[in-house]
Amino acid sequence: MAEFEFKKNNRRLIVGIGSALVDILVHEDDKFIEKTGAAKGGMTLVDNTWIERILANNSGAPAVVAGGSACNTVVGVGRLGGNARFVGKCGVDQWGRQYENDLVQQNVDPALLRSESPTGRVLSIITPDAQRTMFTYLGASAETRPEDISAASFADAAVVHVEGYLLFNPDLIETALAAAKKAGALISLDLASFTVVEQSLEVLERLVADYVDILLANEDEARAFTGQSDETLALRTLAQKADIAVLKVGPRGSHIAHDGQTIHIQALGDGSAVDTTGAGDLWSAGFLFGLVSGYPLDKCGQLGSACGYEVCQVIGASIPEEGWTRIRKLL
Repeated sequence: MAEFEFKKNNRRLIVGIGSALVDILVHEDDKFIEKTGAAKGGMTLVDNTWIERILANNSGAPAVVAGGSACNTVVGVGRLGGNARFVGKCGVDQWGRQYENDLVQQNVDPALLRSESPTGRVLSIITPDAQRTMFTYLGASAETRPEDISAASFADAAVVHVEGYLLFNPDLIETALAAAKKAGALISLDLASFTVVEQSLEVLERLVADYVDILLANEDEARAFTGQSDETLALRTLAQKADIAVLKVGPRGSHIAHDGQTIHIQALGDGSAVDTTGAGDLWSAGFLFGLVSGYPLDKCGQLGSACGYEVCQVIGASIPEEGWTRIRKLL
């Protein structure tokens, strides 16, 4: 397979920009999801009182961890020993302080913006098949403004990784993409959720064409974006839109397309999962870390697969130290 030649003046920094959110994780069955009226596996924006109301009807105690898609990715990069930074807005409350401390402890530079509003939260309902359905209260994270972002936010970045959830704020995401390009970085975009793609299709098409170098999607997101239900055709269409296209297919692994060629990456293990929260985010962490480290694309994919596998063996998006020890053996 043709290799991707990384030309970024020896830069290694990966900057993530997205929503600074605290993850609240609960376990329920499909009937519980049906009562919410939401599409299973999707993401729905809600207010803070909605989350409190759902939690009041939850049958078990929730787990609470720091999260947010792009943040999960750069935390993974930091845990791999990479150079990582996160740009996002959180509150000046207890959760905001904890969020910053967590980033520092995970080897991530916290380029955080502050607000008097509460730090945002995501309620993830995990069903027995390990699928997660998300309900997001953006809180302070929704107050990030285009004027908060400049090329300085991405100084020295090799790659700027953007979460698709920012598509709900078109002016902000375009400002961020333009600033990243001005800073000389490659742009990686994770499509985030099929519901996000469906609601933002027109602006997404334009932004990908104008800015994106690395495009990452799972099966549902790729189908919503390309209109193709066939995997091969979906990947081919994605590859026409970006220099590197990645199609993640869960327990069947992933596909990477570049320069007219494709490679399949096997998934690790037997496909079992305790929780798929953060699986795509951590796959991106391993892949992007490999990319800026100059690894061949197949090894980048294998590293992504290892990170995705390990996070699926625990609740939430935080891989324990023994998991990172196994992953580092690939390096």
